[in-house]
Amino acid sequence: MKSIATIYHNPKCSTSRNTLALLRERGLEPEVIEYLVTPPDRATLARLVADSGQPATDFLRSKDTLCAELGLEAPGVTDAQRLDAVAAHPQLLQRPIVITPRGVRVCRPMERVLEIL
Repeated sequence: MKSIATIYHNPKCSTSRNTLALLRERGLEPEVIEYLVTPPDRATLARLVADSGQPATDFLRSKDTLCAELGLEAPGVTDAQRLDAVAAHPQLLQRPIVITPRGVRVCRPMERVLEIL
Protein backbone atom coordinates (compact mmCIF):
# COMPACT_ATOMS: atom_id res chain seq x y z
CA MET A 1 0.00 0.00 0.00
CA LYS A 2 1.35 3.42 -0.97
CA SER A 3 1.80 5.96 1.80
CA ILE A 4 -0.23 9.15 1.46
CA ALA A 5 2.49 11.18 3.19
CA THR A 6 6.24 11.52 2.91
CA ILE A 7 8.59 13.13 5.40
CA TYR A 8 12.15 14.23 4.72
CA HIS A 9 13.45 13.40 8.17
CA ASN A 10 16.52 13.66 10.36
CA PRO A 11 16.14 11.34 13.36
CA LYS A 12 18.62 13.49 15.34
CA CYS A 13 16.34 16.53 15.10
CA SER A 14 13.68 16.87 17.80
CA THR A 15 11.36 18.91 15.55
CA SER A 16 11.60 16.23 12.88
CA ARG A 17 10.96 13.44 15.41
CA ASN A 18 7.99 15.32 16.89
CA THR A 19 6.51 15.97 13.45
CA LEU A 20 6.82 12.30 12.57
CA ALA A 21 5.13 11.40 15.87
CA LEU A 22 2.31 13.85 15.11
CA LEU A 23 1.74 12.27 11.71
CA ARG A 24 1.56 8.85 13.34
CA GLU A 25 -0.81 10.14 16.03
CA ARG A 26 -3.07 11.27 13.19
CA GLY A 27 -3.12 7.73 11.82
CA LEU A 28 -0.59 8.23 9.03
CA GLU A 29 2.42 6.03 8.45
CA PRO A 30 4.46 8.21 6.13
CA GLU A 31 7.24 7.18 3.84
CA VAL A 32 10.30 8.29 5.82
CA ILE A 33 13.23 9.58 3.81
CA GLU A 34 16.32 10.22 5.88
CA TYR A 35 17.60 12.99 3.63
CA LEU A 36 21.17 12.82 4.91
CA VAL A 37 21.27 9.17 3.75
CA THR A 38 19.14 9.60 0.61
CA PRO A 39 19.26 13.27 -0.32
CA PRO A 40 16.81 14.74 -2.82
CA ASP A 41 18.31 15.71 -6.15
CA ARG A 42 18.27 19.26 -7.48
CA ALA A 43 15.11 18.72 -9.56
CA THR A 44 13.26 17.28 -6.55
CA LEU A 45 14.32 20.25 -4.41
CA ALA A 46 13.02 22.69 -7.01
CA ARG A 47 9.72 20.79 -7.23
CA LEU A 48 9.33 20.76 -3.42
CA VAL A 49 9.86 24.52 -3.27
CA ALA A 50 7.44 25.16 -6.13
CA ASP A 51 4.78 22.84 -4.71
CA SER A 52 5.06 24.35 -1.23
CA GLY A 53 4.41 27.94 -2.21
CA GLN A 54 7.06 28.80 0.39
CA PRO A 55 10.20 30.77 -0.48
CA ALA A 56 13.33 28.78 -1.25
CA THR A 57 14.98 30.35 1.79
CA ASP A 58 12.53 28.39 4.00
CA PHE A 59 14.25 25.22 2.77
CA LEU A 60 17.69 26.43 3.85
CA ARG A 61 19.12 25.79 7.31
CA SER A 62 20.36 29.32 7.76
CA LYS A 63 21.77 28.54 11.22
CA ASP A 64 24.15 25.92 9.82
CA THR A 65 27.70 27.28 9.79
CA LEU A 66 28.13 26.04 6.22
CA CYS A 67 25.37 28.41 5.14
CA ALA A 68 27.43 31.36 6.36
CA GLU A 69 30.67 29.92 4.96
CA LEU A 70 29.07 29.66 1.52
CA GLY A 71 27.53 33.13 1.81
CA LEU A 72 24.06 31.82 0.99
CA GLU A 73 22.25 34.68 2.70
CA ALA A 74 24.31 37.41 1.09
CA PRO A 75 22.55 40.00 -1.05
CA GLY A 76 22.29 38.90 -4.65
CA VAL A 77 22.35 35.15 -3.97
CA THR A 78 19.62 33.57 -6.08
CA ASP A 79 17.20 30.82 -5.16
CA ALA A 80 18.84 28.70 -7.85
CA GLN A 81 22.22 29.13 -6.15
CA ARG A 82 20.71 28.21 -2.80
CA LEU A 83 19.12 25.06 -4.22
CA ASP A 84 22.40 24.14 -5.91
CA ALA A 85 24.11 24.44 -2.52
CA VAL A 86 21.47 22.33 -0.77
CA ALA A 87 21.74 19.68 -3.48
CA ALA A 88 25.52 19.61 -3.01
CA HIS A 89 25.34 19.78 0.81
CA PRO A 90 22.19 17.98 2.09
CA GLN A 91 22.90 19.07 5.67
CA LEU A 92 21.74 22.53 4.55
CA LEU A 93 18.20 21.26 3.94
CA GLN A 94 15.75 22.55 6.52
CA ARG A 95 13.79 19.82 8.22
CA PRO A 96 11.35 18.28 8.36
CA ILE A 97 9.64 18.57 5.01
CA VAL A 98 6.27 16.85 4.73
CA ILE A 99 4.41 16.03 1.53
CA THR A 100 0.73 15.04 1.47
CA PRO A 101 -1.94 15.18 -1.23
CA ARG A 102 -2.80 18.63 0.19
CA GLY A 103 0.66 20.11 -0.30
CA VAL A 104 4.26 20.44 0.80
CA ARG A 105 5.47 22.22 3.93
CA VAL A 106 8.70 22.87 5.73
CA CYS A 107 7.35 22.09 9.18
CA ARG A 108 9.07 24.66 11.34
CA PRO A 109 7.33 25.02 13.63
CA MET A 110 6.06 21.47 13.52
CA GLU A 111 2.43 22.62 13.66
CA ARG A 112 2.77 23.73 10.04
CA VAL A 113 2.12 20.10 9.13
CA LEU A 114 -1.50 20.62 10.18
CA GLU A 115 -1.94 22.92 7.15
CA ILE A 116 -1.60 19.93 4.82
CA LEU A 117 -3.36 17.18 6.77
